[in-house]
Amino acid sequence: MTRTLVAYASKHGSTEEVARAIGSFLRDADHHVDVRDVDAVTDVESYDAVVLGASLYMGRVHAGARTFLRRHRAALEERPLAVFALGPLSLEEEQVAGSRKQLDKALAHLGVDPQLVTVFGGVVDPKQLHFPLNRMPKTDARDWSEIDTWAADVARQCADHAHAEPV
Repeated sequence: MTRTLVAYASKHGSTEEVARAIGSFLRDADHHVDVRDVDAVTDVESYDAVVLGASLYMGRVHAGARTFLRRHRAALEERPLAVFALGPLSLEEEQVAGSRKQLDKALAHLGVDPQLVTVFGGVVDPKQLHFPLNRMPKTDARDWSEIDTWAADVARQCADHAHAEPV
């Protein structure tokens, strides 16, 4: 059974919701899964694979995710790593591409090369924001079927890695 960490850096909870959904999918795919806030993760050595979820704010990856990647970079190089981010407020191709470019730039800057990387639509809940952002319309651009499809890719990647290791 693959032991998988799904860590998340979430400011308002939407990235955590996606991380928990991915964790649930991986459990159904016979992974032993821990879903944790990045700030609660002290060690990744005991995991066979790691999934990191982060939010993008104003073109930057959540600070907690950046710290997590720096802190665990050496250990992450030794196991499959998948990274997702929530960012664009719509699924228009241009917005998704812009968010992906921001995520790729951050990962390159941190010297991290995940096997799987994706961007999902983001969420805005004006009630959770301060002025002037609290004037934005409420949106939820997450595509849950796309999230499930990506989680299946993660499960497959981890299984392929486990079968490739010498016994």
